[in-house]
Amino acid sequence: MRTAEASGRSRPSSGPGGQLPVLVRYGHRSWLIPMALLVAVVVVDAVTPEWFASASWLALVPVVAAGLCGPVTTVVFACLSIACYPALGAFWTKSHGTEDFLLVVAGCALALPLSVFRAQAAVYVRHLQGAAETTRQVVLRPVPPDWGGVDAAARYLAADVEARVGGDFYDVVASPFGARVILGDVQGKGLPAVSTAAALVGCFREAAFREPDLGTVAAWLEERVLRQNQLAARLGEQDERYATAVVVWFPAVAPEEIVVVNFGHDSPYVLGPDGVRQLPPGDGAPLGLAQLAGGLPPVRRLRLGADETVLLVTDGVTEARDRQGVFFDLRAHLEGLAGEPGAGRPEHLVAAVAAAVVRHTGGRRTDDTALLAVRHGRGTAADWTGLGTASG
Repeated sequence: MRTAEASGRSRPSSGPGGQLPVLVRYGHRSWLIPMALLVAVVVVDAVTPEWFASASWLALVPVVAAGLCGPVTTVVFACLSIACYPALGAFWTKSHGTEDFLLVVAGCALALPLSVFRAQAAVYVRHLQGAAETTRQVVLRPVPPDWGGVDAAARYLAADVEARVGGDFYDVVASPFGARVILGDVQGKGLPAVSTAAALVGCFREAAFREPDLGTVAAWLEERVLRQNQLAARLGEQDERYATAVVVWFPAVAPEEIVVVNFGHDSPYVLGPDGVRQLPPGDGAPLGLAQLAGGLPPVRRLRLGADETVLLVTDGVTEARDRQGVFFDLRAHLEGLAGEPGAGRPEHLVAAVAAAVVRHTGGRRTDDTALLAVRHGRGTAADWTGLGTASG
């Protein structure tokens, strides 16, 4: 599976079409900002009258460097600021007072510990981001191309850019019965949602591989959410979690069909040569609420052409809004893509939709977003059954 990080490679991005933080984008050139400030102070001092004392502004240069650059660069700018102060008086014959010089020295002295503290904080943040990235790789692991007899591509955009993981989840499992696919969204945010998502993905990986009946897989998932809520209650959490999800099975013995169980999730779309259609809506209860609804949702067997691609998304796509509050029209966008060459390729499809969502919202995301596109691939049972055993 080719994820948002280009086949599993991580990058600190806010998403396709989004913008990186300034210090990340231009970190290797951040020294240009205090350098520009230093030049500006020199130019202002040169062109202003003698009574206008701008040399004291040199105190700002090392302070700005401390906020943008490392300790070594900050020391360099501190030395330049101290050296420039008497030089300005010598070149422009201006009278610079001792008080202003002491102000520059004080600014340099303050900048040095600030730059050290900032560097330590940056190291700490990188450690936290590394831990979050490890969590993301566990919950949303990359899947090789043509895995389980299907072509699949995914894109994940976390609402919390620095955390890079939330309550949305997906996976593709290679099983002896054909590929099983899941995409879902856990109610709530934060660590409890991530914990529930991880529990569901782990359960799905085991049940999807071992159980021939998709209804039994659904029962495993329902039970896992109930046990997760019991554990959370013992640990003091007050809110019970539930999750909407779609499970799709691509039977190895029926390449023109798929089997679907929908736990109250947005119905997947199908993109093919004949246009765009939507699968029957999910009328089942979310995972964790089956007892209230009288049982698990039905298992449906549906037609799927060999050249058709199934697109599953979370509400980060369907409920994405622009600045005027207008929802993103997924179907209209898919219909616009349908006529393009290669529109049904999973990698192209998820990239195009994710980029359109980012453009529609202006890069502002209030909810996690997951997309998963799947279609029949070139693999056969003989090709990948053994690999599925290894993956668990």
